[in-house]
Amino acid sequence: MAEIPEHLLKRAQEARQRADAQKGGGADEAESAGSEAESSPLSQASSDGPKIPEHLLDRSKSARAQAAGASDRASADVAGGGASAVTTTPVPAASAQPEHTGPGGGTQRLLTVVKSGSIQDVKATPTDKVHVWPHLLVIEFVAALLVTAFTLLFSIFVNAPLLELANVNETPNPSKAPWYFLGLQELLTMFHPMVAGVTIPGMGLFLLMLAPYMDRNPSKKPEDRKFAISLMTVHLMFWAILVLIGSFFRGPGFNFVFPWVDGLFFDL
Repeated sequence: MAEIPEHLLKRAQEARQRADAQKGGGADEAESAGSEAESSPLSQASSDGPKIPEHLLDRSKSARAQAAGASDRASADVAGGGASAVTTTPVPAASAQPEHTGPGGGTQRLLTVVKSGSIQDVKATPTDKVHVWPHLLVIEFVAALLVTAFTLLFSIFVNAPLLELANVNETPNPSKAPWYFLGLQELLTMFHPMVAGVTIPGMGLFLLMLAPYMDRNPSKKPEDRKFAISLMTVHLMFWAILVLIGSFFRGPGFNFVFPWVDGLFFDL
C-alpha cells in the first residue's frame, strides 16, 4: 500500500489541534494548544530533522490567530450582555486549502492500489503457432520414411512385370487408360468430348479454386468446416466412382459388364 507523505501527516495533526482549540471556546485553550503544537514532537522533529515548509507554517499561524480572534470576540459579546452570541464553526482543512501542494509546490495525490490485470495485458494462454523446425519437418520426414518402407515391402511381395513390346498391328481390347485417367475416359463414354474433356473438369477445378474464398472460416476443426469438407467429399466421391466403374465394370469394347459374371478386365 502507498505510504502517506510526511507533510500531509503534519497538516492533519495541525488541523486536529485547531479543531480541539476551537471547540474549547477560550483564548487560553487556543494559546495552550498553540504552545503544545509548538512543543509537540512534530515541531521538534522539524527542528532536528526535516524542516516544515515556510508556507505551511504561515498558514498554521494565520489559522491559529483567526481562531483566537474569534474566541476573543465571542467572550467579549457574552461578557457585555449582548443579545446574540457569535458561534464559530471550525473550518475544515480541505476548505482552508483547496489545493494540496507539496514542499516543491507540486500537487500531491494518493494513488489507489490497482490490480495488475486491469492495466497490463497479461497473455497467460499459449498461442497455437509452432515452429517449422522441428515440429513440422520431423513429422514430414517420418511420413516420407513410412511411405518409402511401404513401397519397398509392396514391391517385394507383389510382382509388377513389364508387358511385352506393343504391337502396332494389334490393339488390346479393352484399351483402358491408367487408373488416374479412367474417370476422364468414363466421362467420354457419356458426354461429348468437349463437355467431358474440357467443361466438366474445368468447372471442377474452378470450384476448387473458389473454395477458400467462399469458405473463410479460420477454424481447423472438422465440425466447423462443413462447407469445405462437403465440397471436397463430393469431388472425391464423384471421381472415385468413375474410376471404379472404368476399372471393374468395363469389358471388351468398353462395354458395361458385371465383374462377378464376366470377370475382371483390369491389370495393375
